[in-house]
Amino acid sequence: MTTQTDKARIFWDLHQSGTFVLPNAWDAGSARLLTDAGAVAIGTTSAGLAWANGQKDGSQVRDIVVANAEQIATATELPVTADFLNGFGDRPEDVADAVRLAHEAGCVGCSIEDTTGDPNAPLYDIGLATDRIAAATEAANALPNPFVLCARADAFFAGVGNLPEVIERLRAFEKVGAPLLYAPVLMSTDAVREVIEAVRTPINVLVGIGQPYTIADLSDLGVRRISLGSSLYSASMGALNAAARELLDTGTFEWSKGALAYPALQGMMRDT
Repeated sequence: MTTQTDKARIFWDLHQSGTFVLPNAWDAGSARLLTDAGAVAIGTTSAGLAWANGQKDGSQVRDIVVANAEQIATATELPVTADFLNGFGDRPEDVADAVRLAHEAGCVGCSIEDTTGDPNAPLYDIGLATDRIAAATEAANALPNPFVLCARADAFFAGVGNLPEVIERLRAFEKVGAPLLYAPVLMSTDAVREVIEAVRTPINVLVGIGQPYTIADLSDLGVRRISLGSSLYSASMGALNAAARELLDTGTFEWSKGALAYPALQGMMRDT
């Protein structure tokens, strides 16, 4: 059995050189499938979890998100990093608590956003955002095992700011010791390259949202980690939508030809 310490060391080492892909699971079953498919590590997805529960992303309460992360971490022998949104609170102390909760849930990393949840002021000011990452980094460094804190600058997701402002935040997060930086929605290789050239810390890049580049392109640029966010959940729901439309509109079953058979899915799952 792979211990949390083993997982932590494996996950930390993955971030030291090369490029790896981090697919995102939304429940234990999807984590089992991704494990069987050959993933080397798994991330959770706040949006996938919310949508699977019929809720809007960002509406989840802390206990549900933590429980989901623990469920996924328990379902696989792979390292798991948790999407912990903005750390479930405004204060630096809140995000420090979130890091400790991620570790207690069996995760070996988590991400913390600089978003507030307030549409009128969607980002924390850079000073508070940096203090929050500093507190999260301090909490991570105090854990008994290596822990990859991913510091997110989410201006593009929030629909505000520009690339220079995003880079300013990433540099601030780097200065307080974040071991991984993440600016979602970099839609061109030029934008990815500009971020890489602006910082020395490894970066995560989100894919699966319509970018023209490939994993090979990102590897050539020097991207360390490539994550998928909610895109695998979206792809699954796309297949479900197409199947339901065919079934209910035409009464045919061509959609079933692409389905995973019962024995295949049964073979991926655990007995208990």
